[in-house]
Amino acid sequence: MSLPLYCLMMVAGVFINSLSQLMLKKSAMKTYPNKLREYLNVLVVGAYFISTAITLLYSYTYKFIPLSLGPVLEASGYIFVALWGVTVFGEKLSKKKIFAMCLIIAGIVISSFF
Repeated sequence: MSLPLYCLMMVAGVFINSLSQLMLKKSAMKTYPNKLREYLNVLVVGAYFISTAITLLYSYTYKFIPLSLGPVLEASGYIFVALWGVTVFGEKLSKKKIFAMCLIIAGIVISSFF
């Protein structure tokens, strides 16, 4: 495989990992009968399973992606989490947040291609 495919794998992993963050937030919004059920439920266990699997994917992709590029690609997670917040939880995006996301995207593009 070529470098762009590994970069795509990493960004896909970041996207999937953002879904695990969504699952954790959904779980935190519920009330549970006891502390054990709060931490041992389908959403929490599934989220940590996904996060662990994605960490293994990151370890694999870092064999082929320069160390200087990996964290830049992982920064796309901020964008994904913000978009999930808007679409799933109805959160509002301020002008500052939109500007910050544009800066993140510009940084990813500049670091990836130049």
